[in-house]
Amino acid sequence: MIKVAVAGSSGRMGQAVIGAVDAADDMVIACGIDPTPRGDEPFVVHESVEDALDAHEVDVMVDFTRPDVAAGNISEALARGVDCVVGTTGLATDALEALAQGSADGACLFFAPNFTTGAVLMMQFAKAAAPFFPEAEVIEYHHCRKKDAPSGTAVRTAQLIAEGRQGRVSSSPGKETEIPGAEGARGALIEGVPVHAVRSNGFVADQEVIFGSLGQTLSIHHVSWDTQSYMPGVLLGIREAGALSGLIVGLESIMDL
Repeated sequence: MIKVAVAGSSGRMGQAVIGAVDAADDMVIACGIDPTPRGDEPFVVHESVEDALDAHEVDVMVDFTRPDVAAGNISEALARGVDCVVGTTGLATDALEALAQGSADGACLFFAPNFTTGAVLMMQFAKAAAPFFPEAEVIEYHHCRKKDAPSGTAVRTAQLIAEGRQGRVSSSPGKETEIPGAEGARGALIEGVPVHAVRSNGFVADQEVIFGSLGQTLSIHHVSWDTQSYMPGVLLGIREAGALSGLIVGLESIMDL
């Protein structure tokens, strides 16, 4: 059995992970980690990763917390040889690389900006389309409680589009066309791709990638309306982490694509 600790166990995503682990026949919840426990958990909840790992044998720690909390959680777990499956976005690539370098031999830091299989396919489709369309923009829509903008999925999508372009640069109007007092109208420019973040009630996690060329557009749109959509990817990450080491980025790295 894979022994799993869940950091952010009281949160919306943490609760979904706990339910998914409970329903799996090859893993078990070792403990929760959260400074504000709900009080009705059938397992021990610790305030810190240090306390949790002192008290329990843990194979994998799943982290869905906040960027300012996740880095410390990951550092502590990796130093003790505990594999980490991380869905907390807002951590820069160089920060993830530095965390992985501080890990015990053989420990894995598996980070995915999105654990839904549909979003992973959307990103791969976007990369495949990028060489054939000179223009591309990303619009992401999330609930108003999301702590980072743009989303990790949007950032990763822009990076993959840039890879697919192989050095080509968009000729569409950019920030130089923004009128005074409306700076930001063209979005955030990430590796040459404009990215726009919408935050509102009514969304869970949506993203649209719009490609354009002479006389045509292509739109790739993925919608998550329930946190359960992330769980197959999270469970896959938990199962695969023990056979991996170092920093692994993206669910596509362990999907047979």
